[in-house]
Amino acid sequence: MLKRIFNFVTVLLFAAVLLTGAAHARAHKISLIRDAEIENTIRKFSTPVFLAAKLDPSAVKIHLVRDNTLNAFVAGGQRLFINTGLLTQAKSAEQIIGVIAHETGHISGGHLARIKDALEGSTAVTILSIILGGVAIGAGRGDIGGVIIAGGQGVAMRNFLSYTRTQESAADQAALKYLDKIKISAKGFLEFMELLGDQELLAPERQDPYVRTHPLTRDRVETIAHHVANSPYSDNSVSSDLDISFRRARAKLYGFLNPLGHTLRVYKESDNSLESRYARAVGYYRKPDLDKALPLIDGLIAEYPKDPYFRELKGQMLFENGNPKAALVSYRNAVTLLPDNPLIRRDLARVQLALNDPALLDQAVDNLRIAIADDSESPFTWRQLAIAYGRRGNKGRSSLALAEEALLTGKKSVALYHAGLAERLFPLGSREWLQSQDILLAARQKKRK
Repeated sequence: MLKRIFNFVTVLLFAAVLLTGAAHARAHKISLIRDAEIENTIRKFSTPVFLAAKLDPSAVKIHLVRDNTLNAFVAGGQRLFINTGLLTQAKSAEQIIGVIAHETGHISGGHLARIKDALEGSTAVTILSIILGGVAIGAGRGDIGGVIIAGGQGVAMRNFLSYTRTQESAADQAALKYLDKIKISAKGFLEFMELLGDQELLAPERQDPYVRTHPLTRDRVETIAHHVANSPYSDNSVSSDLDISFRRARAKLYGFLNPLGHTLRVYKESDNSLESRYARAVGYYRKPDLDKALPLIDGLIAEYPKDPYFRELKGQMLFENGNPKAALVSYRNAVTLLPDNPLIRRDLARVQLALNDPALLDQAVDNLRIAIADDSESPFTWRQLAIAYGRRGNKGRSSLALAEEALLTGKKSVALYHAGLAERLFPLGSREWLQSQDILLAARQKKRK
């Protein structure tokens, strides 16, 4: 579940100003949002495109960046980053899928290699590890994670995440091929490109980053328009399921990221659609006003009893407003409906730990282990697992979990300490001992860099 933004990690971006030969450093703050429903929606949009590009969908990591600008980019190998602004400003699922298809073209075309080449030999060693590593995701309580990636605005963004016009045209051609292969109209992609054309009329400082890092030309737009005019799939609409998923994701984000007054102007009280009620439920909960939020979410649950995300939202509402016992019921229902989702499993375990009931401790450990198996890059989940093992009195496993958390958050000395402790506590050659060796090796390598 999308949580309130509370924690940012400051990322030092070395801005290599290649045109002037000057160099300086500046701080830029970036945050990732974790949300089971929205991540699954983007995955639903992306999977057919990845398959069309002959990529393994499970190998492509999807990240949601809290930024209201119109942007998406790929970095760190097969990692797709999508700004919340792209989702909230898009008018249709087709537009999002078109952008995903284009970014997939950059992945399959090997265009990220030029970023690596541009960085090699630079004194900005940290930027190289940031872009090509991309492993430190999540911090603090786990609902919002700081992320160490290359991103942001200005010279650093243009230098590190920009593409040539040739690469842009190649990614366009790949996107059109993928869209035809999955029989989805490229009209949405064309609409997005036309929107970018409007952006180019603005002063550079007012343009969305996508325009500055993905150079647009009239020829590119004309090529896409020609394809739309001739493709046999141009009149194909996405399925109603994808359309509903898009409208839900956009409404949910809008409710979380905007003041209640803004939400109510867009999603009016007189509108009884699913997405309007959803956005208002989120908006009232964020105010907070549970007297209005709970009836809205209860109405959606009654209407859609098998929807895990409505139950998850209710659990979050209750937990964050001091009622963990009632939240436990909602989270359990959500896990029953969507048992394989690591984020919902993690949040159920968080509630179980918060209740401090010994009878729930083993369940919490099981839920966290399942979550880690599917999402090993979440420092918050490792932290919760360390707490759970600590309450069990299992110092070795608790130390291993703390070491994993420290490694992900860049705390190399802490990782070395806890992995060293685990190394001494577990038998030589055991699985846990081998895990401690892996952490020690990784931490030492990072420390040398």
